[in-house]
Amino acid sequence: MIDPVLLREQPDVVRLSQQARGLSPELVDAALAADVARRAALTEFETLRAEQNAFSKLVGKAQGDEKKALLAQVADLAERVKAANAAANDAEAAYDEAVGVLENIVLEGVPPGGEADFVTLREQGTPATFAFEPKDHLELGEALGAIDMARGAKVSGSRFYFLTGIGARLEIALMNMALDRALAAGFTPLITPTLVRPEIMRGTGFLGAHADEIYYLPADDLYLTGTSEVALAGFHSDEILDLTDGPLRYAGWSTCYRREAGSGGKDTRGIIRVHQFNKLEMFVYTTPEDAEAEHDRLVAWQEAMLQALGLSYRVIDVAAGDLGSSAARKFDIEAWVPTQDAYRELTSTSNCTTFQARRLNTRHRTEGGKTTPVATLNGTLATTRWIVALLETHQQADGSVIIPEGLSPYLGGLDRITPAITHPKVDS
Repeated sequence: MIDPVLLREQPDVVRLSQQARGLSPELVDAALAADVARRAALTEFETLRAEQNAFSKLVGKAQGDEKKALLAQVADLAERVKAANAAANDAEAAYDEAVGVLENIVLEGVPPGGEADFVTLREQGTPATFAFEPKDHLELGEALGAIDMARGAKVSGSRFYFLTGIGARLEIALMNMALDRALAAGFTPLITPTLVRPEIMRGTGFLGAHADEIYYLPADDLYLTGTSEVALAGFHSDEILDLTDGPLRYAGWSTCYRREAGSGGKDTRGIIRVHQFNKLEMFVYTTPEDAEAEHDRLVAWQEAMLQALGLSYRVIDVAAGDLGSSAARKFDIEAWVPTQDAYRELTSTSNCTTFQARRLNTRHRTEGGKTTPVATLNGTLATTRWIVALLETHQQADGSVIIPEGLSPYLGGLDRITPAITHPKVDS
């Protein structure tokens, strides 16, 4: 939720942010009108309640017929107070709804435009080239006995899979490598719930334009999370945090679920765009003043991980129209995928400023003793999709794959994996 004072005092800033995202600035006017109505209804309620309190004191002092007359007035006033309270509650709900559709204020410097209008900040490494015809990650994975899409589809449907043998070991190794790096950077590890309440999902901003990508269990009124960011954002909801010693950093390990609605025909081969995957997510609570510097730190940790895996990548500044509703700025890191002759997203890192914290009522106490919303940030440090770039980048002519030196200790010192089908193919 955006700052109500900013909305009231600088509505043009909010309008410009909406326009940068490609959204209607008229929503700002609706929110302003709802704010005026809310404050008027609250003033009416408070005025009547003060009058009611004053009458109550008079009744206590009155006697006889005077007291009877005053009691009649008090009863009438009580009904008016009750109606005013209901009106104030309705106005508050209408305001919450109107302001709730406004997305986070885009930070200065974010590129304008849509998905294709990102700005490349830097490139690292030289994209892999081969003296042979390279195989894609699925062909490699099947030959290595690492990925089984056919049985995944048989058991669960399209866009599900099994990681088998070395494939399962690779994912666990990547996640453990990322976890060790997170621990070294001062993160507290958490294994998070993957089912959350609607107010937590809504508080993170995920029930907006892309709500159709989320799995919902109506019988339980719970949502399956597409990232541990959701549970991590809810971890300190309705709390006042102590940030005097610096940011609170958490590394959430979880399985993630996405319906991938509206992505029919996109990346249906292999494990690039699937319904279930594992991820280690960094999540930070910090002061608003430190948020931009923390954003850069998160990206630096991600880059160090990718470099240790020998992957070529680029860092992009995502355009305003391609930001999620809660992100004020987002940096993506895209690794080179040789058989696609393109960079593909491996990490996304967002500065959500105070947007999520306002919705979830997460605050910290300033030096003056005042409580104010914290800033929240999130970023991926490892996920299943990384296996795609890893297999394709380090493949050899004989179908084997070299294990990067930094990952080898997490695979018992293994430095190469070779083709070895461990399961017979599905006979359909």
